[in-house]
Amino acid sequence: MQKSELLKKISNKNNGILRLEEATLAGISKTYVLDFVKKNDYEQVARGIYLSPDAWEDGMYILQMRYKGAVFSHETALYLLEMADREPVQYTVTMKRGYNPANLTKQGVKVYTVKKEWYNLGVTQVCTSMGHMVCVYDAERTLCDVFRGNSQVEMQDRQIAIREYVTRRKKDIPRLMEYAKMLKIEKTMKQYLEVLL
Repeated sequence: MQKSELLKKISNKNNGILRLEEATLAGISKTYVLDFVKKNDYEQVARGIYLSPDAWEDGMYILQMRYKGAVFSHETALYLLEMADREPVQYTVTMKRGYNPANLTKQGVKVYTVKKEWYNLGVTQVCTSMGHMVCVYDAERTLCDVFRGNSQVEMQDRQIAIREYVTRRKKDIPRLMEYAKMLKIEKTMKQYLEVLL
């Protein structure tokens, strides 16, 4: 297979996104990739990430490619998990404590940090509206996050989220309460569930 065909294949597999890292791992030189990008009118959307002219930009996917440690959480997770009635105004992510969020906050991303032992709790993957898989916290972890003390999620959004959750077929109340206990909001979560269940 010719190099240009291989690059097109990589791009098509990623819905029009070509990553320099992925291309070089496939054995194609950086010089050749950059030449291909220029000749085929790809747009650079981030360092080492290029978008084909006929593709739509998926902001969530690109953000996660640039910041591999970012897990979508809070309002963004509610939206991705279909537990919100509107798209978030800004992306919200969670990172391990100790991470400097300056670059993300400059881009308008709301960043929460958590203890390392809480960071992987409930991480799953969902598909964005553009067809890319991104890391997000599951419904149970997201509910705990939006009801925790440091959360800046509006009360109306919290209420919509918990109502959506309790009406789902695929809810896991024992897991929700296990997470709530670990994240020290068990009492709050019990009060909401008692009213709705």
